[in-house]
Amino acid sequence: MKRRFFSTALVTATAWLSTSAAWAQATVFKSGKDFLTLDRPVATEAGTGKVEVIEFFWYSCPHCNAFEPTFAQWVKNVPKDVVVRRIPVSFRDDFAPQQRLFFTLEAMNLLDTLHAKVFAAVHVEKLPLNSDASVLAWAEKQPLDKTKFNEIYKSFGVASKLKRAVQLQNDFKVEGVPSLGVAGRYYVDGTLAGSMEQALKVTEALIAQSRPAQSNAKAGQKKS
Repeated sequence: MKRRFFSTALVTATAWLSTSAAWAQATVFKSGKDFLTLDRPVATEAGTGKVEVIEFFWYSCPHCNAFEPTFAQWVKNVPKDVVVRRIPVSFRDDFAPQQRLFFTLEAMNLLDTLHAKVFAAVHVEKLPLNSDASVLAWAEKQPLDKTKFNEIYKSFGVASKLKRAVQLQNDFKVEGVPSLGVAGRYYVDGTLAGSMEQALKVTEALIAQSRPAQSNAKAGQKKS
């Protein structure tokens, strides 16, 4: 597989999670060194006045598994104007069942309870979950509506989300996971930033500079 996977250097979330004031005074990082600026901006789903952050991941990636608890805690502390999305990647055909699994759980509003359990199934229980049969067998043992799960898993809506996910990973030129897309303009990963801990700090700085109010203020200063 030609894609790279990035290692993570994790610390406890409380040691570095930022307050709103700290975010506003974020360190200045350099494009091309700490993050990449996309040649062509990607349309976001965040809405007016919001900044979108996308985590690209793969359930079977050990680095994503290690990063997940830290990222989950980080998500709980983001400012209200930040919208976080998770996008499962597909570097090979056998990634598709896990993509379908994620989008099915999302459609059923079960990510809060079962997202972490999927990581545990793969990395603790050693279930591959790399085929429709293995995913459906796992779902049969979970506290969910089995009939509804099967319907959504095989639905056109989920198939469409798979295509959109692949388009997003291509638009952001994702080379490995975990990695982050910010405001439809920036790409951050552990290799560029130095670690996934640092990648989150870079992300915080990019969020701060991407806020519409700040952008408008800077534009007004230039005009004056």
